[in-house]
Amino acid sequence: MNIPQNLKYTKDHEWISVEGDTGTIGVTDYAQGELGDVVFVDIDQNKIEMIAGQSFGTIEAVKTVSEIYSPCNGKIIELNKKLSDEPQLINSDPYGEGWIVKIKISNPGELDVLLDSTAYGQLIGQ
Repeated sequence: MNIPQNLKYTKDHEWISVEGDTGTIGVTDYAQGELGDVVFVDIDQNKIEMIAGQSFGTIEAVKTVSEIYSPCNGKIIELNKKLSDEPQLINSDPYGEGWIVKIKISNPGELDVLLDSTAYGQLIGQ
């Protein structure tokens, strides 16, 4: 199971990578494995402001549909347009090409409550 050390994680299996005040958000390798083959990603096009812990879209897999939750407050600045044609990028490269949104983080202090790689590994039994 791949759990990069440079990311922060939620208990709902999202990750965030932070560069300055920009956060890139996706779902973890564990989450994509549990979902199975991803066939569609639906991001709420009307959602501009993200609120920590609230859903901003769904991931549809062959067997299930799962909500995607924001790890922190912020404003969406970019959607991964590749996912509309290649949703399977979430399966093949969850920490790279399979990212979902980029946001401008409102309060970097909120990231302190997220899990580090060790804590996330313990959460999923690694």
